[in-house]
Amino acid sequence: MSTESSPAYPVVLTGELSSELSRWLCLIKLILIIPHVLLLFLIWIGVGLSVIGAFFAILVTGRYPRGLFDFNLGAMRYTWRVGFYSFAAFATDQYPPFSMDREDDYPATLDIPYPERLSRGLVLVKWILAIPHMIIVSLISGPTGGWSVVGVLAVVAGILMLVKRPYPEDIFELLMDLNGWSYRVTAYVALMTDEYPPFRLKP
Repeated sequence: MSTESSPAYPVVLTGELSSELSRWLCLIKLILIIPHVLLLFLIWIGVGLSVIGAFFAILVTGRYPRGLFDFNLGAMRYTWRVGFYSFAAFATDQYPPFSMDREDDYPATLDIPYPERLSRGLVLVKWILAIPHMIIVSLISGPTGGWSVVGVLAVVAGILMLVKRPYPEDIFELLMDLNGWSYRVTAYVALMTDEYPPFRLKP
């Protein structure tokens, strides 16, 4: 089952639910991703600094430096692959690569088109405008997908697989929609688009 969560918004999140998932692997996935989590922690520190640099660049030139944009997009792609494998979906047993590139052979992808121009005035208020979304996203995903809506749904799917039940497709679709909302807001807060995220699961 393949789902594209956000076809009408510049942030396009996709995921393909594996038809064969190990009943027992989900029990140790959170241990297996520890190296990824440690690396991502450092990468997201870099993202924070990158967004600050992009803020001033957009304010002065109206353009997002391509190198900073690609770095932030790579961090989001990497995070989504790790989340799809583990805490955000448990939807594949294919171990995520240690990569920030677009991995077309992996069942989870994320794309954001590079904006040639961005509003210099809007960049001053995006973080304020995003506050309502950030409150919602904190409930949807939390900082690490822990005991949030996404985390609970992913755990429910894992428990059902443990008792020899198939992964519920309706839960998978809901997880894709919730994750899509989170990444749309992340992209907006990272100043990567001027299009305000919609207040709905499917844009």
